[in-house]
Amino acid sequence: MSNTPASTQNQFDNKAQAWSARFSEPVSDLVKRYTASVFFDKRLAPYDIQGSLAHADMLAAVGVISTQDLQDIQRGMTQILSEIEAGQFEWLLDLEDVHLNIEKRLVELVGDAGKRLHTGRSRNDQVATDIRLWLRAEIDVLIGLLGELRHALATTALQHTDTILPGFTHLQVAQPVTFGHHLLAYAEMFGRDAERLQDCRRRVNRLPLGAAALAGTSYPIDRERVARTLGFEEVCRNSLDAVSDRDFAIEFCAAAALVMTHISRLSEELVLWMSPRVGFITLADRFCTGSSIMPQKKNPDVPELARGKVGRVNGHLMALLTLMKGQPLAYNKDNQEDKEGLFDSVDTLRDTLTIFVDMVPGISVKPEAMRAAALQGYATATDLADYLVKRGTPFRDAHEVVALAVRECEQRGCDLADLSLDELRAFHPAIESDVHAVLTLEGSVAARKHIGGTAPERVRFEAKRILELHGKG
Repeated sequence: MSNTPASTQNQFDNKAQAWSARFSEPVSDLVKRYTASVFFDKRLAPYDIQGSLAHADMLAAVGVISTQDLQDIQRGMTQILSEIEAGQFEWLLDLEDVHLNIEKRLVELVGDAGKRLHTGRSRNDQVATDIRLWLRAEIDVLIGLLGELRHALATTALQHTDTILPGFTHLQVAQPVTFGHHLLAYAEMFGRDAERLQDCRRRVNRLPLGAAALAGTSYPIDRERVARTLGFEEVCRNSLDAVSDRDFAIEFCAAAALVMTHISRLSEELVLWMSPRVGFITLADRFCTGSSIMPQKKNPDVPELARGKVGRVNGHLMALLTLMKGQPLAYNKDNQEDKEGLFDSVDTLRDTLTIFVDMVPGISVKPEAMRAAALQGYATATDLADYLVKRGTPFRDAHEVVALAVRECEQRGCDLADLSLDELRAFHPAIESDVHAVLTLEGSVAARKHIGGTAPERVRFEAKRILELHGKG
């Protein structure tokens, strides 16, 4: 039942849109469905209410509306928010979007005060404000999740500072590294991702409200007051740009695509490592599924699906770039197409990070398989070359000597460490009895203790640094 005062008519009761007095016929049902956004933009409702309350507070402060109007608006919005949270709010397709649905209900509840709320603003600057408020909050959640994922990676790395596996280039065995070091490479990627999102947040956190439709307003508004109330760091400085700018959404989607790219790279390795042909790890059962026909199967569905989901996030970025490329100033209806891709990018990224935060600590490592793989492919060949260089051999000469030794080992089916001292000295007289310590996997990784190296002591230091950075060390 409506609580509107009897003397006040709600224009939304008899007209399908707020502007319909201008038109001689109603919008067709097909066009209503085609142009409506209410069933996906209703997630903006709490932010729409938050922005409206800040706008009303400002209008009262500058004398455009009365204190009583402000109190009525605050009371009405409190009830509307309660109805939405309780699932009791009626969303109407005829009213097209979240903004008009809320405004209609507000007028029902508080009458003329609800009609005065829209003074000095347009849906153009209103929706731009709502999206920024929503995205700002989501970015904060995502930055927190990236911190949790870095913590999970660092915790697991700390457990495997001495676990050796082959490092690869071109998917060929290159040099031995530690598993902890390998995991911390992803911690670095996700750290950069958090930095990008934090930087993106600065440009999201600018207030468009007050730009009105495109040219500003003749009312004596105080945009800085609204910005302070809503926690915006700046106001948008040009009204045309304020309502038409979607750079911040494109920038976010670009950052999201990079996060998902890093997720995809990690996923690819998890899938590869879990293959019986490699057998480096297993994942906890809750992240895997079986086969409907092959009872022995344990499929790494979560990393496989995450690897696939990067395509949809990349697609949303391309869609937004294409959406904006041909738009003249200022606002155009095209911009309604910004929301679904942006919403889905956030949802996909949030869900993926949440699952990976849980999945990484459940990785079960098989050190013996990793070590056996590291013993293949002459992973310590570079160490032998470095050994010769330290004894005065030019690096290019040392490289050639070791290449000849590797060829000999390939023909004999053995490793460099299997060669006797006399056999090694046959390749170069500078080789002494201490050479075999250099040719061990442990000796190889331990020697790389500089910043960024794979030595166990360096991995422990870096893992603890990340844990301390996120306040959980």
